Amino acid sequence: MKKRPIRVLVAKVGLDGHDRGAKIIASFLRDAGMEVIYTGLRQTPEMVVDTALQEDVDAIGISILSGAHNTVFPKIMELMKEKRMDDVLLTGGGIIPDSDMEKLAAHGIGQLFAPGTDTSIIVNYIQNWVDKHRNI
Repeated sequence: MKKRPIRVLVAKVGLDGHDRGAKIIASFLRDAGMEVIYTGLRQTPEMVVDTALQEDVDAIGISILSGAHNTVFPKIMELMKEKRMDDVLLTGGGIIPDSDMEKLAAHGIGQLFAPGTDTSIIVNYIQNWVDKHRNI
């Protein structure tokens, strides 16, 4: 039986209007054989989680450059838990200090990536996480 492609939702939350990085990552994920749903700009955490649930994604990737990562990621994780999305990866990247990445990881957020990270590292991380945690 053939496995379906990994499905990833890529989102920009809040007023952060810089989406070049999100679009680049979405392109690389597609090139790696993943199905990518890009929500566009100015999403709320509720919109992201609702879309992820409707699209039956394996992973949610948040691109954030606004400095609101300590608010956005925990809120999305809280909403995911409410909707019993315990087998969906929450990951992302942007301008996030290492110390904040560590704190967010302690709360169950997946690996976060800084600008300039080799895209193959991101692709491999998502593929490995999904292989271990999802039955697709």
